[in-house]
Amino acid sequence: MGRVTLQDVAEHAGVSMKTVSNVVAGYRHVSPRMRERVQAAIDELGYRPNRSGRSLATGRSSMLALAFPDLRRPYFAELAHVFARVADARGYRLLLAETGGTADGERAVLHDRESGTIDGIVIHPQALSAAELDELSDGTPIVFLGEDPQPIGADQVAVDNVAAAETAVDHLLRSGRRRIGFLGHEVGTLSRTSALRIRGYRNALERAGLAFDPALLVPRTDGDAPGAEEALHAALGRGVAPDALLCRDDLAAIGALRALRRHGLEVPADVAVVGWDAIDLGASTAPSLTSVAPDTRTLAERALDLLLERLDGLTEPGRHVTVGHGLVFRESAPEVPGSAISA
Repeated sequence: MGRVTLQDVAEHAGVSMKTVSNVVAGYRHVSPRMRERVQAAIDELGYRPNRSGRSLATGRSSMLALAFPDLRRPYFAELAHVFARVADARGYRLLLAETGGTADGERAVLHDRESGTIDGIVIHPQALSAAELDELSDGTPIVFLGEDPQPIGADQVAVDNVAAAETAVDHLLRSGRRRIGFLGHEVGTLSRTSALRIRGYRNALERAGLAFDPALLVPRTDGDAPGAEEALHAALGRGVAPDALLCRDDLAAIGALRALRRHGLEVPADVAVVGWDAIDLGASTAPSLTSVAPDTRTLAERALDLLLERLDGLTEPGRHVTVGHGLVFRESAPEVPGSAISA
């Protein structure tokens, strides 16, 4: 058989070409049953969208920009992988950009839309203010990721960091821990992400009737695993004695495992450890990491849905979507009866 066409897929599935086109384009208004039927025909026939033909017909490039602050961080690398798979299922390719978390890097991505090579942008900004982003966001559809405030009219997808931190601390409380620390936030001015996670941590302690101990907040000067290791090593040397740790991210949790080992403390017997992001590497640490797991699949799907709806002409006010989370239970803080695993 030569190149498989939309008509071939339509005939195989027993539907119209318009229905097949809607499924390939990722339109949300196709029923799940019909989407499955068409997708089965696509998979069986091995159909691949003809992007050059669609570009001529629609005036679109079928390319989307995805911009993250630091692709060395496992969470962003793994999230980019999820986005690429979701975009491909909707007939799009991604141009991946790294902003460095700087204003200049974020401006460069937003200015690149003017080249006409991309149809829309998904970006996780860290440096530009909402006012600056609003000024730069005219024209090409943009969806913002993360917790920082964005322009009022912008679409945004985020995880509820407060609720997720509460879920993690509640699990540690149910396992009998009472001196729960928080490891890995910034020294000095907190990022909004860290501030929200610490708020959830403190909320859960307060609900349990436990007093907040500032000594159990252990910041790191460098946002990597060695930075967290040295910060916790120093805190333990000062006499700080947690029986559990909620870490800002899995890199901080990996550093925690090393620091605790250096001090002869067993995980989880002496200190339970919960990371954040549920990166793949967490399954291979010793012990393996229990971790807060954002619903990255839904995050990518909703962000691209919002973006493609704007491409189709939607003009309503900005939408703000919060996706769920769960806990991946592993050896560093095992599951106990009654643990809340999702929200």
